Formats: sequence, C-alpha cells, structure tokens
Amino acid sequence: MTTLVEVHDLAKVFDVSAPWLNRVVERKPRQFVHAVDGVSFAIARGHTLALVGESGCGKSTVARLLVGLYAPTRGRVVFDGLDAAAAVSAADRRALHRRMQMIFQDPYASLNPRWQVLDIVAEPLREHGLIDGKDALKARVGELLAEVGLAAADAQKFPHQFSGGQRQRISIARALATKPEFLVCDEPTSALDVSVQAQVLNIMKDLQRELGLTYLFISHNLAVVRHVADEVGVMYLGRLVELAPKKALFARPRHPYTRMLLDAIPDIRMTGRARTPVQGEVPNPLHPPAGCAFHPRCPHANARCSQERPAMLTLPEGGQVACHAVQEARI
Repeated sequence: MTTLVEVHDLAKVFDVSAPWLNRVVERKPRQFVHAVDGVSFAIARGHTLALVGESGCGKSTVARLLVGLYAPTRGRVVFDGLDAAAAVSAADRRALHRRMQMIFQDPYASLNPRWQVLDIVAEPLREHGLIDGKDALKARVGELLAEVGLAAADAQKFPHQFSGGQRQRISIARALATKPEFLVCDEPTSALDVSVQAQVLNIMKDLQRELGLTYLFISHNLAVVRHVADEVGVMYLGRLVELAPKKALFARPRHPYTRMLLDAIPDIRMTGRARTPVQGEVPNPLHPPAGCAFHPRCPHANARCSQERPAMLTLPEGGQVACHAVQEARI
C-alpha cells in the first residue's frame, strides 16, 4: 500500500486585523487567526481520508492548502514523493495541478451561470491543452458526463436547467476532466437533499473503484463519513485531535470530542442509552484557550489540560490521539 499524499506540520495563519488607520486611532493590536495549526497525515493511494469537525475548525482551509489555493504559513505537502512547494516552474505546477482537482461545496456557486455545460467541463481540457479540435472536445465532454450519469446532450444546457444533485455531477465531471489521481472533496453533498446525497456519494464510490482515485473528503456529517471513508481525522480549532481507521473510530472513539460528536448522531438502535450531548461553544479562534483547545468543554479536563498542549500519541491498537486523559489512562 503506497502513500500518495503526505502532509507534514501544515499551518495557515490569516491576518484579520482592522485597517491600519483604525488600529492607530483605536489603539488596537494586529490580530491573527491560526486556521490550521500543525496538521499532519498521510493518504494511501486509492483510499479515502475524511476530515470531520464543527464549522470553523479548519477543514476547508486544509483542502485549499492541499490543492494550492492557499500558500501554507508552515509545513509542506508531498504528493507522490514530490514536494508541492518545490514545483517552482509554471510547467511543474501545471503538471502537479493536473493530477489533483477539487470538488467544491456549493454546486450553485461553483458553476458559471453564463456558460454552457460543454464550456464548464471543457475548461480544464483547454487550460491544460489536453485535447485539440471542437469535435474531439465535444466527444470527451460527452464521455465525462456519461461517467457521472448525465447524457451527452446535457452539454448544450446551462447550469440553471439542472437540479442541485445534477449540478454537483457536472462539478465532478469537470474535476475528472484532467484524469486526476487525487480529488479533494469539500463537503460535496452538504447542500443537497438526503436522497440526492446518496446518489452522488455512490457515484463517487463507483468512480473511485473504476479509476483508482484517492480522496480527501471534508464533511461535518458523520453518517456520510461512515459511508465513504477508510480513515477518519477529527479536527478541532485548527488541530487534529484524533486520526484512526474508520471501523476503529466508530467502534471505540478515544478523544472526548470524538465521543461527543458520535453521541450526537441520531440512532434508533441506541434508544434508552445515556447520551452525552456536544456541550458548550467553540472558543473564539482569535483567542484560543491555552493548553488543549478542547479543555473548556471536556468533562475529563484537569490542570495539565489547561496548561500543556497534548502531542499526538500513537496508540497500540492503531490510530493516533492528542489527549492527556487518554495518555494518563483516565478514560
């Protein structure tokens, strides 16, 4: 099992300060948000890693860092043995970007409403110079649409003529145009109805089997993650708090935050069992808590948790967790 994507100590800091004059007049300091703070993971070729967590935990920022939409403040992304930051020349970057593509969250916003589907799906082919000639381009777009369950005739239509699920299929077809090996999926089904979600997820699973694709799947829906992932990473306030194979994580979650997330899933078989609701609010990312970021909401926190940031600990049974309570066998 070979590793396709490796992420080492990835971090992204955003400057969210008020304009210079406002800071001078109001005597306010500059402000920074650590959106991603020291995230490391690896994804095996042909596998799916899902990143989960509450809104604002940094999942989508990780996705954008991987495909090069943001430059990392610290750390590096290694794709198939190549350091993404080392691709200095335009040709090297273009070749790298052809091998990785992204499916965005909102199919209503990610497709140009003025373009026909033919132009939307053909744009990567034109941009990378993969196909010449109108007829060849039209034929390839027809093939891509057929792969995602649409008709070749749909190429002549505009995005507003499709439902949300069909638009997301068009987004998937566009992402597949350059024959990528790695797809970053940023909550690709969260804007869709539940029945349509299942259709899109099944298409993505089928395409992974047929084309040998590797996925980074961003989601806050653990039921979706259970359906698509091989491995799950749980993020909280920019940091990974747990990383484990899917079966192990759902059968025996170790981090208190992971346990709270799983307890919040409605399950008819669990009727009558005591449940721990997800308590408290996510802290202000401008002023994160010292030590473990989760300690103000954690039922197992002690003095050490409020002072010392926990390191990622590799567990004997597999998986990793960043938690003092687990390390000290308090839970």
